[in-house]
Amino acid sequence: MRVAIVGSPAERARLRAQMNGSMEIVGEYATLTEARAADADVDAILVDPDAAPAAAVERRENALTDAVDGEQDFQEPLTAREIEVLELLAEGMPNKAIAARLHISDQTVKFHVASISGKLGAANRTDAVRRAVRRGLITL
Repeated sequence: MRVAIVGSPAERARLRAQMNGSMEIVGEYATLTEARAADADVDAILVDPDAAPAAAVERRENALTDAVDGEQDFQEPLTAREIEVLELLAEGMPNKAIAARLHISDQTVKFHVASISGKLGAANRTDAVRRAVRRGLITL
């Protein structure tokens, strides 16, 4: 897997150590905006989880205007709840487990998954997660 890593020098060093050579690092950037502007051929953009709150703000601010690999820009941003559902989808959780974790109904989870897929132009759950990772909306 080809990845770009984002964060301060210390955060990037921590990410490199955690990957332990398991992924090919294509580039390193201080900000998510810089990583996207580089237009590198990557499968994912990784952000240090300890830096996630600042990165999440930046991701949400850029969500409307950025696209990866020629995918169409989506017109409507994901809500905070949709991001939460998407992060749990990325963990491989089924709808019932997501519902239990977020204290919502299965039907509400289904609604959120359909909305996420529509906003991202995804064909299914896996495609939604892939597109979200590539756009920097979530990290793995």
